[in-house]
Amino acid sequence: MKLRHGQAVAMMVLITAMWSMAGVVTRHLEQARSFEVTFWRSFFTALSLVIILPLWQGRGVWSRMPWRSSYFWLSGVCWSVMFTAFMVALTLTAVANVLITMALGPLLTALITRIFLGHQLPRRTWGAILLAGIGIGWMYGSQLSLGAPNFLLGTAVALCVPIAGAVQWTLVQKSHAEGLDLDLVPSVLLGAVLSSLFTLPLAWPFQASAHDVGLLALLGLFQLAIPCALSVICARVLKAPEVSLLALLEIVFGIALAWWGAHEAPQPSVLLGGALVLSALLMNEYLAWKNNV
Repeated sequence: MKLRHGQAVAMMVLITAMWSMAGVVTRHLEQARSFEVTFWRSFFTALSLVIILPLWQGRGVWSRMPWRSSYFWLSGVCWSVMFTAFMVALTLTAVANVLITMALGPLLTALITRIFLGHQLPRRTWGAILLAGIGIGWMYGSQLSLGAPNFLLGTAVALCVPIAGAVQWTLVQKSHAEGLDLDLVPSVLLGAVLSSLFTLPLAWPFQASAHDVGLLALLGLFQLAIPCALSVICARVLKAPEVSLLALLEIVFGIALAWWGAHEAPQPSVLLGGALVLSALLMNEYLAWKNNV
């Protein structure tokens, strides 16, 4: 499946909208909390991919799994860290702290690709990264709980999310640049399995109701399995910093969904910050289209 640049951008926008479902859905959970939420979501992600991958790529997908590739295992570990660290960080510090830390993703991705792949990033991308970071900081700056217990530990755990994301997008591009033509979509399955195994003992004993399990199954399929698999395809076409920058739309969409579905009206500062993020993304994509980059 080969996408043109514009198609990959459009698909990434759809992917971020699907990723943003987590906040509004978890607002409607009855009993499931913390590690149990992470476990069930990762478990249903793995189960969904076990069904989706053979239907998508044929039954031979299992025999084609690149078990001996270090890229495959590293990518799986990155997905596992992203699936797990976000929820763990939320148990240690405020949501605002976690989200502001995640806004470092594009900058970290740009730095990693510059160091390890030698990518020369256009000034428009650096400018968009800076503007988006300012927007995210503005959105949650008024809610930042300085001096809260476990603030430093929670922030350190949250930092694992953008670091793992930056490494993930870089691995996808590096494997293709080396002509290995590896299919790293199954690494999303590996990440979900690793996340489930890690959080299972921490989630026991289970307290989730049937209602909660149903919602988490929905998240496993539509919020993680499908969009994460599609994001790997997009990363074959888009540059890693561009993927990471587009992924910031998840935060903007998440606010809108929470406003609509959970009646959490955002503050004016949130709306202004979201406008800055959207402006950064639109500026970057318009200049890329205009310059045919």
